[in-house]
Amino acid sequence: MNIGTNIKQIRELKNLSQEHIAHKLGVSQASYARIESGTIIPKIDRLQRIAEILEVDLSTLLSTTNNFVYHAAVNQSGYINNHTNNTIDIEVIRAIIREELQNRANAS
Repeated sequence: MNIGTNIKQIRELKNLSQEHIAHKLGVSQASYARIESGTIIPKIDRLQRIAEILEVDLSTLLSTTNNFVYHAAVNQSGYINNHTNNTIDIEVIRAIIREELQNRANAS
């Protein structure tokens, strides 16, 4: 499972549109759709903002074992109660960190 798939499943469970999330992020719907499709992997700050909008932990977006459609229950307040064990894809995190460090080095 990839980050985009996780984001899409959570968004759909919460009955939110791509347009709504894109508006909250300040990007076009087409740009946001590329995140869900896995065409692009957003930087960590963008991932954190998506997690905030979806009201989940960042680790939930990065998890490789969540089966949200089958194991998540949305309570009345709209929060997802995830009943699976989260295993974070360490290689995805490493790639994000490497990119962020490179961006900071280039900015110096």
